Amino acid sequence: MIQTDYLVIGSGIAGLTYALRVANHNKNCSVTVVTKAEKGESNTKYAQGGIATVHDLDIDSFEQHIQDTLVAGDGLCNEAVVRMVVEEGPARLQELIDWGVNFDENHIGDFDLGKEGGHSQNRILHHKDITGYEIERALLIMIGKAENITVLEEHYAIDFITEHHLESRKTVRDTAITCFGAYVLDKNQNEVKTIVSKITLIASGGSGQAYTTTTNPSIATGDGIGMAYRAKAEIEDVEFIQFHPTALYQLPQESPAFLISEAVRGFGAKLRTAKGEFFMRKYDDRGELASRDIVARAIDTELKASGDNYVFLDCTHLDYKEFKKHFPNILNKCASLGIDVRKKWIPVVTAAHYICGGVKVDMDGKTSIKNLYACGECTSTGLHGANRLASNSLLEALVYSQRSFVSSVKELDALSFNTDVPEWDTTNTSQNKENILITHGRSSVQKIMSDYVGIVRSNRRLKSAEKRLSFIYEETEELYKESIISVELCELRNLITTAYLICEFSMKRKENKGGFFNKDFV
Repeated sequence: MIQTDYLVIGSGIAGLTYALRVANHNKNCSVTVVTKAEKGESNTKYAQGGIATVHDLDIDSFEQHIQDTLVAGDGLCNEAVVRMVVEEGPARLQELIDWGVNFDENHIGDFDLGKEGGHSQNRILHHKDITGYEIERALLIMIGKAENITVLEEHYAIDFITEHHLESRKTVRDTAITCFGAYVLDKNQNEVKTIVSKITLIASGGSGQAYTTTTNPSIATGDGIGMAYRAKAEIEDVEFIQFHPTALYQLPQESPAFLISEAVRGFGAKLRTAKGEFFMRKYDDRGELASRDIVARAIDTELKASGDNYVFLDCTHLDYKEFKKHFPNILNKCASLGIDVRKKWIPVVTAAHYICGGVKVDMDGKTSIKNLYACGECTSTGLHGANRLASNSLLEALVYSQRSFVSSVKELDALSFNTDVPEWDTTNTSQNKENILITHGRSSVQKIMSDYVGIVRSNRRLKSAEKRLSFIYEETEELYKESIISVELCELRNLITTAYLICEFSMKRKENKGGFFNKDFV
């Protein structure tokens, strides 16, 4: 059994900044970060665009950023949360800079502020087209300098430990649940470790792998949402899935799909059909700079009408020298496929990108379970509403990791370790020799979600998806109870749970908002 004051699940921007804050606040406390792959692998690493903050008050204001966020969220944002995040953003951004994150500057030494869909002003701070990679690089250096932070790579969190695992669990009521840590699988040693903590933070990222085509890495399997749901935490707004309009189309399709940043459209790129026709003005006066839900749905509509597999992003009219400066990674990827952006259009398709809902938290990052906090994409804070405004996700993670830090350090001294936690029970389990059940289950979930619970949904499709997912869920639970634990099996459990929740919440929603669109409500 491992004891740690703070247990952080996830090594993206949310988890790492929280770990740094609590570790720096109290040099005598112990902080353990567990991450399912190597420590640099996270959704943060793949974030291209940047961080939206109000920086130049001569052209921008908090009120403009707030209104842009509220409009994108289609009436479902919590305005108090939006104001808090936007107004606290600049201070949090300065911390990133102090920790060594480099953002691009223009020729006079000011930040080179980009513009993306839904934004009324240039306010996106970025590092070329690999902003997330740069943030992850700087934070990991800082983490390495903190002597009271232990990072456990290749460690997969299975389940939160609550009263339901204790000897007295038969008398537990779901209205009074406490988190005492988590069971974690050491992938290299193939053993489950019991980690007992005073405070636990979920920062496990998204769940894009519930869909066939996604910009999310293979680790984005909805683990935080699945674990929290099994622990009976409140979940909300998971029906709002944001599909990125422009993922690179290629055969065979890569997983994750290569993202063509929204900043490219902010730079002036235009969408065309296979026939070469511009089409975005038919759907929104803002054209390519409409919010992501509108652009993605427009592309989906055009493809269904034409029967084509993709549309094109035209960059041929753009300043090539500046394009190369801003988007070297995208340029190199296209060149590797024989696409010279000066002469050829880029084939693009929509891809699952971000889940706007998740584990419900208050304005201090607290979940409905005592001593369990959550931060980042796995949460529902009220910031995004029905559709996330571009580049608000990294901002949200920064602000909520700070607020979670401020709240949790106040509670630490009054907490103690629960020594009644049992070790992981492997009784009556054996090695699974039917891995085809897992791989087929995962691909089946992805196909069901892509076909029935995608950009455009219907009541009939949702009912059909629910039936199919229920069957896979029952089959997987039976396999889980009989088998020695594995990452692949646990990921499938979490994917099914998240997929089922998306389906259930979609069936309950009766009006189209933002990223949720049911054709039966038109």
